[in-house]
Amino acid sequence: MVPAAADGVRQPAGVIASWRNGDRDGAIEAGLMALDAADPGLSADDALQLRAIQAALHAAWAARERHRQRSARLSRRAAERDRRRTPGADPQTGAGAAPAAGAGVGLPPAAAAALARAKARAAMPR
Repeated sequence: MVPAAADGVRQPAGVIASWRNGDRDGAIEAGLMALDAADPGLSADDALQLRAIQAALHAAWAARERHRQRSARLSRRAAERDRRRTPGADPQTGAGAAPAAGAGVGLPPAAAAALARAKARAAMPR
């Protein structure tokens, strides 16, 4: 828990002390990112550490956002690729036509046609 002054305002040195003691969430919730390193209540060491902590958190949050965007982009590309691979798919809607019975599910159209011809020849009586 981050110590507060009598008026309920969190003390900058207390917020940084919470961070040092491992209470990362408490320090962030107490306004760590809103603190100003030029605050007269901070020692030079605390001000330096505050700048480093804030820079590290900004970098981590930016990396997390880039990861989320990349994940969404990869998911979108995978969905588009799956729609393109669906036989008879409509590229606009992604709706695919159901394959004909025995048409060789998953085969390219030319291979499916060749398979159908071979099956027809094999079914002819000799």
